[in-house]
Amino acid sequence: MATLSDIGVAAGLNILSAFIFFVAFAILRLQPFNDRVYFPKWYLKGLRTDPVHGGAFVRKFVNLDWRSYLRFLNWMPAALRMPELELIDHAGLDSVVYLRIYLVGLKIFVPIAFLAWAVLVPVNATSTGLESAGLDNITSSDIDKLSISNVHSTSERFWAHILVAYAFTFWTCYILLKEYEKVASMRLQFLAAEKRRPDQFTVLVRNIPPDPDESVSELVEHFFLVNHPDNYLSHQVVYNANKLAKLVKKKKKLQNWLVYYQNKVERTSERPQIKTGFLGLCGNKVDAIDHHNTEIDKLSKEIALERDNVSNDPKSIMPAAFVSFKTRWGAAVCAQTQQTRNPTMWLTEWAPEPRDIYWSNLAIPYVSLTVRRLIMAVAFFFLTFFFMIPIAIVQGLASIDGIQKRAPWLNPLIEIPFIKSFIQGFLPGIALKLFLIFLPTILMIMSKFEGFGSISSLERRAASRYYLFNFVNIFLGNILTGTAFEQLDSFIHQAANEYPITIGTAIPLKASFFITYIMVDGWAGIAAEVLMLKPLIIYHLKNFFLVKTEKDREEAMDPGSIGFNTGEPRIQLYFLLGLVYASVTPTVLPFIIVFFGLAYVVFRHQIINVYNQEYESGAAFWPDVHFRVIIALIVSQIVLMGLLTTKKAASSTPFLIVLPVLTIWFHIYCKGRFEPAFVRYPLQVCQLIILMANNPTSHVCDLDFPSCIYASTTFILPNL
Repeated sequence: MATLSDIGVAAGLNILSAFIFFVAFAILRLQPFNDRVYFPKWYLKGLRTDPVHGGAFVRKFVNLDWRSYLRFLNWMPAALRMPELELIDHAGLDSVVYLRIYLVGLKIFVPIAFLAWAVLVPVNATSTGLESAGLDNITSSDIDKLSISNVHSTSERFWAHILVAYAFTFWTCYILLKEYEKVASMRLQFLAAEKRRPDQFTVLVRNIPPDPDESVSELVEHFFLVNHPDNYLSHQVVYNANKLAKLVKKKKKLQNWLVYYQNKVERTSERPQIKTGFLGLCGNKVDAIDHHNTEIDKLSKEIALERDNVSNDPKSIMPAAFVSFKTRWGAAVCAQTQQTRNPTMWLTEWAPEPRDIYWSNLAIPYVSLTVRRLIMAVAFFFLTFFFMIPIAIVQGLASIDGIQKRAPWLNPLIEIPFIKSFIQGFLPGIALKLFLIFLPTILMIMSKFEGFGSISSLERRAASRYYLFNFVNIFLGNILTGTAFEQLDSFIHQAANEYPITIGTAIPLKASFFITYIMVDGWAGIAAEVLMLKPLIIYHLKNFFLVKTEKDREEAMDPGSIGFNTGEPRIQLYFLLGLVYASVTPTVLPFIIVFFGLAYVVFRHQIINVYNQEYESGAAFWPDVHFRVIIALIVSQIVLMGLLTTKKAASSTPFLIVLPVLTIWFHIYCKGRFEPAFVRYPLQVCQLIILMANNPTSHVCDLDFPSCIYASTTFILPNL
C-alpha cells in the first residue's frame, strides 16, 4: 500500500521526468536540423521552409542564439493564441472537437475539486473510522484518511457525500448538455459552410444484387434513374484492382528515382550510370536517366492495358458503387432512406470522403458482415477477460511482496527508502503501461476484420473496445486484484458476513495506485508526447539512409494523425477515475486536473504544428464521447451506493437510487435531441444550400465534380 511519502516520491519523479522532457523539447525544437520534425504540418502545407543561418557551418545544425533558449516555454502561450475558428480552418473540425474533450474535463473537474475539497475532505479527515473499525486485515495509509473509508459506519456524515454526489451529477450533466449542443451546432455550421466536397453529394451503395441480364454498372444506373430520376447524376462502380495498384506503385517509385538522378545531374553536371542487374550490383552499365525513362514508358503501357482489363472483366467489378447526385438534398434523401423492400439489399450510407475510405472492406456481403462481427465480439470477450490474468501477474511482480518472493536476494536494496518508494509508487504504473503497448494494434486489426468501410468507423470501433478493455482490466481489474488477490490470506480467516465490509472499505484504498498511474501515463506520458523522441529518431534515420528527393523527405517527416482510437479511450479513463473517486477519495482530483490542463496545451501545440489529420468526419465521434462520460457517471453513482451499503447507511442510501435514473433519462434526452445531427443530415439545411447555389452571386463549382473525384481514385480491394 503506497503511503503519502511514496506518492510524494512518485510525484517528484514524474514532475522531474516531465520537466526534463519539456527542457529537451525546448532545446531540440530550436535546432535547425530538427525543424521538420517539430513543425512538419507547416512544411506539408508549403508555408514553412528550412531555416537559413549565415556564418559558421555549425549554424546549419545548432542554434547558437542563447537568447532563444531563455524563452524555452514560449511554445505554450503560442499554442493557446490561435482562435478556434482559425484552428478549424487550419486543422479541421475533428481536431478542434478532439481538443474540446480536454476542455470538458477541466470544466467538469475544476469546480468539482473545489467543492470536494471544501466539503468532503474535512468531513473525511475529521472522522476516525479506520482507527476504530478494527479491520487489521486491511492495510491503510495516510491518504486513505482523506477518503470515505475513514467515516464511521452508520454515520450521519454520509449525507454530505450524498448531497455532493447530487451536485456532481447535475454539474456534469449541465456541462455535457452545453457541450453536446455546442458541438452539434459546430458540426452543422462546418458542413454547411465548408467548400463543396465529393462526399457531400455522394452515397456509398453496398450489397448490390446480381442480375444476369445487366452488368453492375448498368444495374446501378437503371436503379437510380428509376428511383431517383430528378437527382441522380452519375456513378462509379468499385473494382478489384490489386495488380493495377501494384503497377501504379512501381511507377511512382521509378519516377522518384528519376527525379533523384535528374537532381544529381544538376548538381554534378555528369550523367549518372547504373547497373541493370540484381540490386544494381551486376549487369551492364547504362545511363540512369534514359533507363528510368524507358522503364516508366513500359509501365505506363502496362498500366493502360491493365486498366482496360479491369474495366472489361466482370469478375473485377464488386457489388458496390459510389452514386453522385446533383444536390446535397438528393444525396441526403438517398443516404437516409431504405431503397427496397429487402433491407439487406441496396444498402446506402453517406460516402466517406476519399481520404477516409477503407477500400478493402467495401465489397464484403451483408451476411458476412454479421458473421464477422459476431466472431470478433466473442474474440474480444476472451481477450478482455483473459488479459486480466497476465496483468495481475505483472502487477504482482511489480510490487514489494512480489519482488521479495521472486528475488529475495534484492531485499537489502528494497529496504532503501527511496527504492521502496519508487517500487510502490512508480513501478506498478510503468509495468501496466508497458503491458498494453500492443493492444491498440490488436484492436484495430479486429475492427478491420469486422468490415467497416471507413477509417473513421474503424477508429471509433477500436476506441469503443479500447475503452471497454480499460474499464474491465485497468479499473475493475486493479480494484479486484487489490481487494481479493493481494489480501486473500486475510479473507480466508474472516467470517463470511464481513466480506462486504472489507471490500467496501478497500475499494477507495486503491486510489493510491490510480494516482501513480495518472502521473506515469498522464503527466510523464503527455510530456513525452511533445518531445516526440521516436519520430525524431526515425526521421533522422530515414533522412540519412533513405531520402533521395523532396518527396521522400516529406514522407519521412509526415507524423500522421492524432490517433483517435488510442487517445480518446485514454481520456475517458481519466473521466471514469475522476467521477468515481470524486465522492470517494477527492485526493485524486488535483492529479486529474493537472493531466487535463497539460494535455490540452500539449495537444493544441501538436495539432497546430505537427499532426496532419488523415481524414475529416465532421466530429462524428462526439456521441461516443458523450456516452462514455455518462457511463462513467453512472458507475460512480453505483460505486457510491455500494460503499454506503457496506457502511450500513441504510437510511441515506436509497436517496442515491434516483441519480442513475435521472442520468439515464438525461442521456436518452440528449440522444434524441442532438445525436441525429451526427448520423443524418437535415433536409432543411440541404434545401438552404440549394437556394444559395441558385444565387448568381454565390461561388459554386460544377455539379459534375463529385463523380470525377471518385472516378479518379484507384479502387483497391482484396482478392475475395
